Amino acid sequence: MAYFITGGTGFIGRNFIDKLKDREGDIYVLTRAASMHKFEELQERMGEQSDRLIPVQGDLTEKLLGVDEATIADLKGKIKYFCHFAAIYDIGASAEAQTETNIEGTRNAIQLAEAVEAGCFEHVSSIAAGGLYEGTWREDMFEEAENLDHPYFSTKHDSEGIVRNECQVPWRVYRPGMVVGNSKTGEIDKIDGAYYFFKTLQKIRGVLPPWFPLVGIEGGKFNIVPVDYVVDAMDHIVHQDDLEGRCFHLTDPEHHSIGNMMNIFAEAGHAPRFSMRLDMRMFSFIPSFVRTTLAGLPPVKRIVSTLLEDMGLPDSVMMFMNYPTRYDNRDTERALKGSGISCPDLRDYAPVIWDYWERNLDPDLFVDHSLEGNVGGKIVLITGASSGIGKTSALRLAEAGAHVLLVARSADKLEETAAEIAELGGMASIYQADASDLEDCDRLIAEVLENHGFVDILINNAGRSIRRSLELSYDRFHDFERTMQINYFGAVRLTMGLLPSMSEQKKGHVINMSSISALTPSPRFSAYVASKSALDAWTRAAAVEYSDRNVRFTTINMPLVRTPMIEATTVYDSMPVLTPDEAADMVVDAVVNKPKRIATQMGVFLQVMTAVAPKFSEVMMNTVFRMFGDSAAAKGEKKPEKVEVSNEQVALASLMKGVHF
Repeated sequence: MAYFITGGTGFIGRNFIDKLKDREGDIYVLTRAASMHKFEELQERMGEQSDRLIPVQGDLTEKLLGVDEATIADLKGKIKYFCHFAAIYDIGASAEAQTETNIEGTRNAIQLAEAVEAGCFEHVSSIAAGGLYEGTWREDMFEEAENLDHPYFSTKHDSEGIVRNECQVPWRVYRPGMVVGNSKTGEIDKIDGAYYFFKTLQKIRGVLPPWFPLVGIEGGKFNIVPVDYVVDAMDHIVHQDDLEGRCFHLTDPEHHSIGNMMNIFAEAGHAPRFSMRLDMRMFSFIPSFVRTTLAGLPPVKRIVSTLLEDMGLPDSVMMFMNYPTRYDNRDTERALKGSGISCPDLRDYAPVIWDYWERNLDPDLFVDHSLEGNVGGKIVLITGASSGIGKTSALRLAEAGAHVLLVARSADKLEETAAEIAELGGMASIYQADASDLEDCDRLIAEVLENHGFVDILINNAGRSIRRSLELSYDRFHDFERTMQINYFGAVRLTMGLLPSMSEQKKGHVINMSSISALTPSPRFSAYVASKSALDAWTRAAAVEYSDRNVRFTTINMPLVRTPMIEATTVYDSMPVLTPDEAADMVVDAVVNKPKRIATQMGVFLQVMTAVAPKFSEVMMNTVFRMFGDSAAAKGEKKPEKVEVSNEQVALASLMKGVHF
C-alpha cells in the first residue's frame, strides 16, 4: 500500500502527511524541480520516517502531471490512495491561474491516477464548490450550485465536476470549510479568510480600551474549521471502506455570523467587542441594480478600496458580507461516528489562532520599522536645525543614514550641528535661511532643488512661541503677525515650493511640527495656538489633495519641550517637560510610520474632553490660567524674576506633563 500526494508541500497537504506517520506505506509526493527545498522540509517534519517520503518530479499544469513514463510504470499497481490536495486557495488569484491549477490540474491528476491504476482518487475540494447558494448546501448536492460568477467558486465547482464526471477510478470528495491554523498550536502559513479581520481588530485595540463598546455589522455566516480537524477527519474517512462516490463536508456544525466571528477574535485579541451589530440585510430594500450601479462608480470604488486597504482587507472580502450558505455535514458525522473526531468550538481555540498570527504572521512584522530602513540614502530637510528638537532630530536621522539638509538663521550653530553629524559618520549640508522671510524661503527652495533635485522628507520644525496673556497684548498685535509669519506662512511657503517635485516623483513626506496647545484651549498662547491651528487645518486639506500622489502629511502635536524657546519663562524651570531626545522620538515615529497625526495620550485626552465637554474644559483651563502668572519677559521687564513655585503648581504640572501653562 502506498500514497501519492499532490500539494504535499502546501498547508493542508503537509498536515495530512503528518497524520500518515501512524500509517504504513511509502508516500510519493509530486514535487517541482524548483520546490525540492520544500520537499526537504517535509522530510525534516517526518523525522525518523523521512525515508518513507519519495519525491516524484512533475508539474500540476502538465498532462499526467508531467511524470515520466518510467516512473508511471514503476508506480502502476502500488498506489492505493491518490490524494489530490494541490489547488489555489487564494480568492484574490487571477482567473487564468485558478483555471489552470484548479481545473486543468485536477484533470491532469485524474489522468495520472488512472495511468497508475490507483485504488481511489481522494479529491480535496472546498465549500466554495457550492458558490453562494441560498440556503443549506448538503453533501449530496452539486448541480444545484448558485452564483458561481467569481472564478474562485466556479473553478472549485468545475474541478469537482471533472472528478464526478471523468474520473474512471473510485473517488471521494472532501469539502473543507474556511481553514484556519491548528487548534492546538495555531500554526498556519499565510493570511487568508478570517485572518483578514485580525489587523482591523488589532488597530482598534491600539486606540480603544477592551471595554469600549463598538458598532459593527451582522452579515453572512462563516464556517471556520482548524486544519487539524480537517486532516484528522480526512485521514479517518480515507481509510474507511465502501465510501466511494461520496462527498464529505469537513465543516463546523456551528456557523458564525461575521459580527459574532469578529467578537470571538476580538475577545481572543483583547480588543473591544461590537456590542451593536447592524444587519446588512437591512439594505436589501434597495434594488440590486441600484446597489450594483453605485458600487461600480469609480469614486465609490476608490473610497471602498481605500477603506478596505486601511483595515487590511482585500476587495474580495465584500462578497462574504452577506454569505448566504449553511453547510450540512451529516454524512461526515456518520463516517466519523465512534472515532472521537469532532470539530472544536471556535471560542476555545481562537486565542491560540490569534496568538500565532500576532507572533508570526502580523504584516507589521515584515515591515521595516527601523529608522535606517526608512531614511537610509534619503534627503531630509529640517528647518530650525541649529538647536532643540530640530538639532536632536537631525543628529538621529543623519546617524541613520539620511542626507540631512540643515536650515536655520545662525550659520555658526549650523556648523556646530554639521560637525557633530560628521563625527557620527553622517552626511549634512548647511543652508542658512530665515523661514519667516518668504523671499528667503523661495531662495532656499531654488538652491535645494538645484543641488539635490528633490527632497524626500520635509520637517517644518522652525517656529516661534509667545507666552503672553491677552490683557498684556492689547498693543502688541505684532505678536500675532510674527508667530503667524514663521509658524504658518513660512512652513506653507516651503512646503508649496517642494510639493511640485514630490508630486512629480509620486512620493514624499511632509512633517509639520504643531503643538499640544492646538488640541485644547491654551491661555496665554493665543498667538502661538492660532498659527499652529492654521497649519493643522492647512495640512489636513493638503493631505486630501495629494492622497493619490503618494505624498504623505504628518502633524506632530508636540508637548512642551525643554529647548531655548521656553527659557524666557522661568516658571518652566521647575516643571516636568519633555527632553529634546523624547521629542526626537516623536519625529522618528513620524518618519517611520507616517501616521496622520502624532499626539501624546494627554493631548488626545484634552482634545476629547474639549469636544465632549467644552464648558468644563474652559473652566478647567481658566483655573490653570489663574494659577500661573505671566513671566517677566511677557510683562516687558528686562530683569528676570525669581519665581517661587508652589506645591500645587508642581503637582498640576506633573499631572499634565507637556501642557502649556
